Amino acid sequence: MLSPTPTASERNNIGIDPGTTNKGYGLIKVTGRKVEMVTMGVIDLRKYADHYLKLGRIFERVTGIIESYLPDELAIEAPFFGKNVQSMLKLGRAQGVAMAAAISRQVPIHEYAPMQIKMAITGQGAASKEQVAYMLRQMLKIPEEAMLPWLDATDGLAAAYCHFIESQRPASSGGARSWKEFVRKNQDKVHGK
Repeated sequence: MLSPTPTASERNNIGIDPGTTNKGYGLIKVTGRKVEMVTMGVIDLRKYADHYLKLGRIFERVTGIIESYLPDELAIEAPFFGKNVQSMLKLGRAQGVAMAAAISRQVPIHEYAPMQIKMAITGQGAASKEQVAYMLRQMLKIPEEAMLPWLDATDGLAAAYCHFIESQRPASSGGARSWKEFVRKNQDKVHGK
């Protein structure tokens, strides 16, 4: 099933916080510059002892969420580098399976570092999960009773909201991400030649 072609004024973005115990997700609806939460939740993987069964469940659930909500784009938190290589490997696999689910449904993927997501939501790259949840609740006007006890859910929502913020940045630089790239792409606009 393909996602419908999004209009310029309305988009649905899903965010995923990869995990091997709990995988958080959140979906936002963007209408112009107005953003509202559609849903958030957690894929609970604690009952699966086998890592490969967890990966299969991640693929099934992420595919199901995509088919239910038809997001236009997926934002996913990039794995952070830790000292435990085995944990990193498992987390990378979990992220890859979620990405494969999006690819199988032709949903474009955008990856953001954890610090970048925290910075976009709170203004601080070292913010706690609780601070991120609090800021999202304020920005998206989420009622207290709609908040979930799992911070993985708000982390997924944060990835979706971070992508909204990043997509709102002006494209006047011709899509350039650095001054050097801007100069290369805009030779005709650069003075002093």
